[in-house]
Parts: sequence; structure tokens; C-alpha cells
Amino acid sequence: MTTAFFKKSILTVAIALASSQAHSAAFQLNEHSASGLGRAYAGEAAIADNASVLARNPAAMTRFDKMALSIAGTYIRPDVDVDGDVTYGGMPLAKASRSNIAPDAFVPAAYFIQPIKDDLVWGLAMFTNYGLSTEYPSNYNAGTVGGSTELTTFNINPNLAYRVAPGFSLGAGLNLVYAEAELNRYAGVLPALAGQPIPANTNVSHLKGDDWGFGWNAGMLYEFNQDHRVALTYRSKVDIKFKGDYKGTSSGMQKVDGSLNLELPAMAEFAAYHRIDPHFAVHYSVNWTDWSAFNELRATSNDCANGVCLLKEENFKDSWRYSIGGTWYVNPSWEARIGLAYDTTPIRSEYRSLSIPDSDRVWYSAGATYHIDQNMSIDFGMTYIDGKEVKVNEGMITHEGEPRWQGSSHGDAFLASAQFNMMF
Repeated sequence: MTTAFFKKSILTVAIALASSQAHSAAFQLNEHSASGLGRAYAGEAAIADNASVLARNPAAMTRFDKMALSIAGTYIRPDVDVDGDVTYGGMPLAKASRSNIAPDAFVPAAYFIQPIKDDLVWGLAMFTNYGLSTEYPSNYNAGTVGGSTELTTFNINPNLAYRVAPGFSLGAGLNLVYAEAELNRYAGVLPALAGQPIPANTNVSHLKGDDWGFGWNAGMLYEFNQDHRVALTYRSKVDIKFKGDYKGTSSGMQKVDGSLNLELPAMAEFAAYHRIDPHFAVHYSVNWTDWSAFNELRATSNDCANGVCLLKEENFKDSWRYSIGGTWYVNPSWEARIGLAYDTTPIRSEYRSLSIPDSDRVWYSAGATYHIDQNMSIDFGMTYIDGKEVKVNEGMITHEGEPRWQGSSHGDAFLASAQFNMMF
């Protein structure tokens, strides 16, 4: 092996997206409420048992005849491990396994609904649909594809709903999304393999930036009667153009101004709720996310070689999520719920990487509501997410290049959430 592969490479690595593999598909987040978490978000756009329905369906606000407030927080404890080696020509050269690459996280959310008149309601939601964080040590042997990555988004979402006819409501809203991202990649074992005296923790790629993006959402709710209803919702894509600084091999290790366009994909949901008898209801959802619009990550700058600082092909496919749940109305003070969901990954196996070791996963959820009185309640929810073990075979210089990281990844997660609801 010569030094050529290291010197000529721009170390094209994943830019702003790593997956904890334990939440939703790729870097999507579902953690909007404790009540929803307890039923694996089954039927979420149709149930409307508190103001957090705003995260899914603005049309459902017409079911509220009083002002409503919900405040929620979800604790996420992922357990994501990678087990593999840096290889060359298929032969292992250096061990590159790590445990717990995704740190714990806390996801807050708040919702407010206010009727304007009998058939017109407005509301405000503040939550997130996308986010991630992964952390490999700076001296990780596969540092050019590991490292640290963080994406944070926050959605300010005002909405308006109108009851068009008895039992039929429409709603729409605007999405003002703030996003910030930071990535660091390190030399790892590559310089040593090429006979270069460069420490493994040398930062060879750094990107940091933020931006605001804008989108819209819409929904409908049809109520057959008080006990049976269906919903259909859509949330548009949001284009984020990160503007910030970049430092890496393609800029001669100089800090330069750069930009990266990231499309937060559109999503849709069909949901239904059926109260079979006074003590039990069943609810279910089918969710779709337009991940196929996400083809590549490209960071650009006039100060980088050929104008391109970093480039990584993604070629995602659309993802689907199927969920079903049940609610028991135990007595006027207590409700209990369970849920089951199957979440498919948008990652094609040939593009799976250390930065996105995503897989299909199954959700097992349970929760409860305690009604303090007619106007106040507290929700609790817990979920265990079981991700499949997947193989990863990623080039550390280009997608098809040598050397490579070869091995497997597996991720689970435990989620716990609490929520306070009030009507006044």
C-alpha cells in the first residue's frame, strides 16, 4: 500500500446525518407526546385526546371547545453498537468496534389550541420532526467515517382549522423550522497505514452551520360519529441551506465559508380511531415519508477543490411505518394503552454506512393517563424499540474505494415520556 490513496483523497464522508438507529427511519423523530408514545403513535392523527394532536393533524383542533395546553418531554436512551474492522483488500488491518455511539437525548414539545368561534379554531405547536446525535471518539480507527455528528431542528407551527360540515373538518398550518448541524471527522488509522506521522485524532473534516427553512402542513378529519373517525394528513418538505464554516482536506485544511443543502422530506399519515364499547378503543396508522427525494449530501465552497468540499451519495428510498394500538378506559380517572409499530428503513443496503447504520425496527409501547379532574390530566408513556442487526461495508475514501470498514451494527432504545394537559 502506498501513500497515494491518502494524499489524493478528499475523504468524502457523511456530512450532517448520522443515525442513532433507535428512533425513526434515518434521522426522523416521532417523539411528540407521552400519550402518543404509549400507543406507538397508532391513530395519532385521529384520536385528539389532548392538544398534542397538533403535531399530526391541524383539522382535529375542531374537536376542542375549550382552550387546551399540553407540555411534553421524552427521554431517549439508545444502545447502538458497531462491530467491525478497517480492511484492505478484504483483509482486516485494525479493529474498529464501538459501543454506545449514540448519546442519551431529551426531546421537549408544547402545544396550544384556542377556539375562535364554534367552527373555527387556531393553535400553535412547537416540536421537532428531525434530529440526531452520534459520537465516536476522536482517535477512532475509522475516524474518516465515524467521528461526531449532530443535527438539531425546532419547528414553530401555527395552524388554523375549520369545520366545513357536520363531522368534516379541514386544517392547515405553516412550518418555520430552525436547524443547526455540526460534523467532525478524524484521520483515524489511515495515516499510519500509509506510513504518515499524522495522529489518529487529527481533525480532517469539520462542518458547522445553521439556517431557517419554511414549509406547510394540511389535514382532514371525518367523524362518522363520536366513536369512529378517520384522518388524513400531509406535511411538506422543508429545504434547509446550511451556511457556516468548513475545514478539511479539500480546503487545504483552511477554514472557509461553505454551504450544504438538506431537504427534510415530506410525510403523510392515514389514521383511524374506533371506540368499540365504552371501555375499549382500537386505533391504527399508516405513515409514509418521502425519503426518495434525498439522493446526496453535497457541501460546496468556492474555496474548495472543484467547488466541492464534501460529497456522499445516499439514494434513499421511501419509508413506511405501520402501527396499531388499543386504549382501555378503566374508569373516569384512568386510561391505559398499548401499541405496536413496524418502522421500515429508507437506507438501501449498498449505501448503509457507519454514519447511517439504519435498519428496520419494531416498537413495543405502553402508557397511561391519570385525570386529575375534568380539565387536567397527566400522561405517561414508555417504548422499547428493537432494531435489526445489519451489515455495513463502507469505503473510507470513496464509496467504492479502499480501505473499507466492514462489520455489523445493531441498535435498540428505551424511551420514556411524561406530559401535562390542561383545558381552560
